[in-house]
Amino acid sequence: MQAQLSAVSRRAGVTGRSSRAPVRRAVVVQAKKYEGTLMAEPGMKFGVVVARFNSLVTKALLEGAMEDFEKRGVKPENVDVAWVPGSFELPMVAKMMAKSGKYDAVVGIGAVIMGSTKHFDAVVGGAVSGCMHASTDSGVPVIFGVLTTDTLEQALDRSGGKIGNKGGEAAFTAVEMATLMRQLRSNGCAALADVGPIYSADSDPNNFPSA
Repeated sequence: MQAQLSAVSRRAGVTGRSSRAPVRRAVVVQAKKYEGTLMAEPGMKFGVVVARFNSLVTKALLEGAMEDFEKRGVKPENVDVAWVPGSFELPMVAKMMAKSGKYDAVVGIGAVIMGSTKHFDAVVGGAVSGCMHASTDSGVPVIFGVLTTDTLEQALDRSGGKIGNKGGEAAFTAVEMATLMRQLRSNGCAALADVGPIYSADSDPNNFPSA
């Protein structure tokens, strides 16, 4: 009887040995790694576009950004600030600054606070997609530093209040992305920025000499 049971067990694939999971060996991937740095490289320049709407918040965000830029070795004279009416106008100016070839990264700063209409969704959607396209179209990092909150209190908490300053976080992201792109490009791992011609009075076809 025991012999018959043993034969049945062997046919069914059952043995008295405990089954063990196959041992997986760790695979070490030898790849070159690129990362942005916490400090800007000498001579790097940054553009900042700030929405004037909700200026109580956006001015505080700008202060946070400027403080963080300075901490990371960016001189104040290497940061240009442009003011626009609102967050919806940020992407256009950010894109033009990015395509100028003058800046290593551009930061868009704004504050959109929820209201009782759908205007909030339209402005936020336009600002988000616009900044994203400004970045991908130019090849220059365009950082989204726009607060989108339900209340003014939430915006103030995030512009130097108890939750910190998102303007400083945007500046930090700009430095990290700018240094990363410079590394990639210097090693031939990324395309050059798609910059356009710089405007000047001499290049303006409508700039006629006065009589």
